[in-house]
Amino acid sequence: MPTLPGLAAESPIAIPVSRTLDSNILEESAPHGQWLFECHGFWHNVALIVPSLLFVLYLAFQAKKSFVKLSNGRSYIMISYYGTLWLISLLNLAWCSLQGWECGSGNEVAWNILSLLTKSGMLFLEVSLVVFLLQGNYASGFETLTWIFIISGLIVGCDILLKAIYVFGFGVPLFVDSIENPHHKWGLWVVHRLVLTAVYGFILFLYHSKWRERLPARPAFYKYITIMFTLNAIALLACALTGRGANFGFWLYGATIVCYHAFYLPLIYVTFLADFLQEEGLHLENAYYSEMKDAGFFDVDWD
Repeated sequence: MPTLPGLAAESPIAIPVSRTLDSNILEESAPHGQWLFECHGFWHNVALIVPSLLFVLYLAFQAKKSFVKLSNGRSYIMISYYGTLWLISLLNLAWCSLQGWECGSGNEVAWNILSLLTKSGMLFLEVSLVVFLLQGNYASGFETLTWIFIISGLIVGCDILLKAIYVFGFGVPLFVDSIENPHHKWGLWVVHRLVLTAVYGFILFLYHSKWRERLPARPAFYKYITIMFTLNAIALLACALTGRGANFGFWLYGATIVCYHAFYLPLIYVTFLADFLQEEGLHLENAYYSEMKDAGFFDVDWD
């Protein structure tokens, strides 16, 4: 049976086994501090950095157009999501680019803080979008936005407090990829993934029940819930296997983390914001047409 170091070495996405092992590897293979090759390895870092960087560049390229459409649309919910998405995207890019902090000595506190902020920010987007979906077709206006943000803030605040106690209080390395402290670290991640899987599974159940009319009737929303349910179910299995010392579970968990940080934010944009921005453009064209028609621009006698 292959050992964990052998499995990590054969995998296309290398996952660190321990801080000592990676320190030796870094000293031998990257004596000049080549950050792209640190900790997890070249392909792991590239798989994280490239999609995250491309998405931030895309947001920057579309920023002016998106700002105009959001301002004219006057949707408090979409404006808030767009601003939050920008902030979390920058945090996620920093997290993906600074993977060397995870294995480097002296960066434990900085890495834990960055990981806590990044993962909590992405969880905030997840929770707020779930609350938004459960509001159904009535999710609009400032009052709804306030309600969504209050619920999401309370849930994520409790999550931050719990993880901070684990990391800074008990010294459990939640944000360091290793199989240390299986009963504490991986037990918490199992509960975390179990809750998310149950929530997405419940929404999928609603889509196939008599209450489906309460949810927004958009195929993109259903696809989003399906993808997130599948990802969290796989991550739940990976955490459970890793907690029992299975090498495959540890590798699978690393793969789900890469997929989540590389593609979740673009998924949110494509699912929720891209269609809205496109629709706002069509609404503006229709509004301009109506104004021109009312002004008599199309009152032409063709006979």
